[in-house]
Amino acid sequence: MGTQDRSMVDVWYSLYDRMLSRDALHKAFGKVRSAKGAAGIDGQSIKDFAASAEANIDCLLKELWEKSYQPLAVRRVEIPKPTGGVRLLGIPAVRDRVVQQALLDILLPIFDRDFHPSSYGYRPGRSCHQAISNRSL
Repeated sequence: MGTQDRSMVDVWYSLYDRMLSRDALHKAFGKVRSAKGAAGIDGQSIKDFAASAEANIDCLLKELWEKSYQPLAVRRVEIPKPTGGVRLLGIPAVRDRVVQQALLDILLPIFDRDFHPSSYGYRPGRSCHQAISNRSL
């Protein structure tokens, strides 16, 4: 393994290690909980996850430490469009949303500053209304 390959491995583990804390997962669950949302394919609601939050977070932490974590399939939901047809949604399990949020909390501060100023999609503090009002003609 070359020096550059080794440094990339070190960076990956450094970032991964940031997620491997009870605090990081609790913070992530707090954000998932405040966003509300439906249960995933496993049927576990946010309320159900919260009822055993410590055990659920410990289980996630163990799986992440052991590198045995596997996300569940997403639950597919069809939302009717007013103009006809359907919009397909994929709803992840609460446990997977917690892991996703923990990753986002780590990666967003690193990469957000590199995004183009006119990039508005899925970025905190930015909306489609801002994108429209700031468009260049």
